[in-house]
Amino acid sequence: MKICLISDTHWGVKNDSPIMLNNMKVFLDEIFFPYIDRHNIKSVIHLGDLVDRRKYINIATAKRLREDFLDKISDRQLDFHIIMGNHDTYYKNTNEVNSLRELVHGRYDMYKWSIHEKYPDEINFDGTGILMTPWICDENREASLRMINETRCSILFGHLELAGFPMYVGAPPSDGDDPNIFNRFDTVCSGHYHHRSSRGNIHYLGSPCEFTWADYNDKKGFHVFDTETREIEFIENPFTMFEKLWYDDATLGHEPEGIDLSHYAGKHIKVIVKNKLDPYRFDMFIGQLEKFGVHDLQVVEDHLNLNLEEDADIINEAEDTMTILRKYLTSMSANTDIKNRVEKIVTDLYTKAQTIE
Repeated sequence: MKICLISDTHWGVKNDSPIMLNNMKVFLDEIFFPYIDRHNIKSVIHLGDLVDRRKYINIATAKRLREDFLDKISDRQLDFHIIMGNHDTYYKNTNEVNSLRELVHGRYDMYKWSIHEKYPDEINFDGTGILMTPWICDENREASLRMINETRCSILFGHLELAGFPMYVGAPPSDGDDPNIFNRFDTVCSGHYHHRSSRGNIHYLGSPCEFTWADYNDKKGFHVFDTETREIEFIENPFTMFEKLWYDDATLGHEPEGIDLSHYAGKHIKVIVKNKLDPYRFDMFIGQLEKFGVHDLQVVEDHLNLNLEEDADIINEAEDTMTILRKYLTSMSANTDIKNRVEKIVTDLYTKAQTIE
């Protein structure tokens, strides 16, 4: 039996950006649901953070969530399981009040749909027992850890915060529970961290789409778990939201109006300027980008990188804010523990700021 696994969809991300909602819809309509239909998939598991904001949801976003995702799951009569994520619960110390119960429970066929919101549940999939483990908070921690230690299931799916895994590419390892708690399981799949990574028996599945510049050049998508072979297959999402391109009018080769830039429509773009010998030509190039309807455009002048010869070097030097901050923190004359703590605080603040459109 094959099960589709998706996690951290964060409906409402970046202040309910329609661009982000449309990007998610393209992924679902052209990649996710066609795969389900082609391969006759009968079960889907969402591993937490269905929505982005813990306190409320925009009505237009709720409508898109229902039309673009939940209704299409229901129309296919799929067995659907949703595991509680930390963004799905209103309070930080209890999962009692949550968006899953208010947006999903009772609205669909709950015989085929299950919400795992408070304590771990043992679910049998074609003879394979899987422990569904929601977000562990103060209220459910003791009971959750007891069931994790006592279950006979060899597979665990959850929304876990484990130490030593990065939230994004290049981010410092996160704090959290000791991963060794889960050594008794053959396979652990989890949502929460947006970068797809594995270590030993633990697999963080990552987000299906790009949400911030921290996701740039980090492969996104969903996974398929085979209950017979225990293999986890990654299905890549080819649709990106964040692109970098460099401008060099010494080697441009075409007049700006003759270049097809339609690929960048609706995206966040950083233009790294290597050579701008003709300002008028450069303005025409930027005008072409704007003509194709880029969502956000940033120009990075390369005046400080004139000694770089390779395009890859220029791209690497034109990094995002977090990379610049990390380089600064590394140069600080402080002990490693203090620098790590400061970096975690800065990373958390930057991540929260990135959700604001």
